[in-house]
Amino acid sequence: MDWRQFVMDLGPLPPAAVEDVFTRFGAQAVTLSDAGDDPVLEPGVGETPLWSQTRITGLFSPDADFSALCDALSDEFALPALPPHRIEPLADRRWEREWLKDFHPMQFGSRLWVSPVGQQPPADDAIVVALDPGLAFGTGTHQTTALCLRWLDRQSLTGKALLDFGCGSGILGIAALKLGAASVVAVDIDPQAIAATKDNARQNEVEARIVATTERPLESFDIVLANILAAPLIEYAEWLTDRVRPGGALVLSGILAAQVERVLDAYRKRIDFDSPVLDNGWARLSGNKP
Repeated sequence: MDWRQFVMDLGPLPPAAVEDVFTRFGAQAVTLSDAGDDPVLEPGVGETPLWSQTRITGLFSPDADFSALCDALSDEFALPALPPHRIEPLADRRWEREWLKDFHPMQFGSRLWVSPVGQQPPADDAIVVALDPGLAFGTGTHQTTALCLRWLDRQSLTGKALLDFGCGSGILGIAALKLGAASVVAVDIDPQAIAATKDNARQNEVEARIVATTERPLESFDIVLANILAAPLIEYAEWLTDRVRPGGALVLSGILAAQVERVLDAYRKRIDFDSPVLDNGWARLSGNKP
């Protein structure tokens, strides 16, 4: 199958919000690049700088509805006309392997690392998740996943039972197990995500402590972690809250900064939240059930 990519100069548009629209319309991958000649050199600690002229590229299947995508972008940002953009054909390649060229060991917090299979982090005492996500989302490179990994790194997980809702590659559940959690139930509606999670669990030798399934569980957990998008987080608010044991923790990600209040409104009657944590336009919410 050949692919098509939608390429657009962002101009003043917020990258994270445009990425969210691309994702809603079926983008399989989204990348940002320099639209001018403006290299970013030596960013400061903790900074995630973008170019002054940024271009966004979305990878879509051949049957993607680009007319609807353009209409949604125009409506979302009240644009009389879209910034310069184009649609390009793209010959099929093994895209699930292409990103590995640029995927290297990454550290999240003080002890947790995510590395491609066969690569070893430079820290001798690293807790390593060896990852080969295949076609499933979740390598730690996106802010939503990184926010959750950094939260996990700071927790005492020994003996805890965790629900990973929207598991993708299984990265979050596997990381929790490597950090000491007793068990994980990983849920996703995509069978490819379930297959990737099982493969990655075997690679990390934690398959005996993780159940990957498309079925939603009925039991409750010490930690419920949902890294999806704001709309389904709001839709499943009651169900997700019911899955948290009294005194347990709820962690929500996949939320744009502008969507934080709407998501909080769906949960705050039953969850005591900490302050939101932001990363380049994305937010993580975490709190406890009294």
